[in-house]
Amino acid sequence: MGHHRLLPAFLTIALTLLTAAPALADATIFVGANTTPSSRLAKGAALSLSLVVVGMEFEYSATNDDTSKGSPSLKSGMVNGFLQTPTPLAGFQPYFTVGGGVYHETLESIHDETGFGTNIGGGVKVSLVGPLRLRADYRVFKLGSGALYSPAHRLYVGLSLKF
Repeated sequence: MGHHRLLPAFLTIALTLLTAAPALADATIFVGANTTPSSRLAKGAALSLSLVVVGMEFEYSATNDDTSKGSPSLKSGMVNGFLQTPTPLAGFQPYFTVGGGVYHETLESIHDETGFGTNIGGGVKVSLVGPLRLRADYRVFKLGSGALYSPAHRLYVGLSLKF
């Protein structure tokens, strides 16, 4: 195959990459509940970068403890990849996410564990007005072998600003 036949294919690929939609980012603050082993307040923030359908997200979450029920506090910092619809469908943009990172779980002075964990989940971003979106998300966290409770389940809602 001669070089003259490769040129059109190369130009097509180059033009496709150069004219692809620009990267979009969004920042989300959220509140919700970690329901394992009892329901407790979870709060956090996420920053994501997406290239139409695929993206990457950095997320921090903190869950309060409930010592009366033996439920530990849980802090996590996760890096996630996600797949989403290229555009909202009737104002809704569903997504699927998976990733991993570090967690820290404590319960009074009897338990203090830091380790690696993974998470999988999904949700939907709902267009509100302009760049403002509502985000609902459900995640399952598989924590390391030293965790008191694994998997941990978290459900949240948040406000997301697209920029």
